[in-house]
Amino acid sequence: MTRLGQIVSELEKGDIPLEKAVELYGEGVKLSAECRKQLDSAQIKITEDDGKAPSEE
Repeated sequence: MTRLGQIVSELEKGDIPLEKAVELYGEGVKLSAECRKQLDSAQIKITEDDGKAPSEE
């Protein structure tokens, strides 16, 4: 998560070369996908542990 935040900050500055911005964007997409997998996995575990989705509480 920390690295993803750093990437967002660098891209928001807008003062980096296009090639570097594209590289950072690609890295950010990969990190975002990994975070999504971890969140999905955690949700499945929580659901299995208590028998219902967290939003059903």
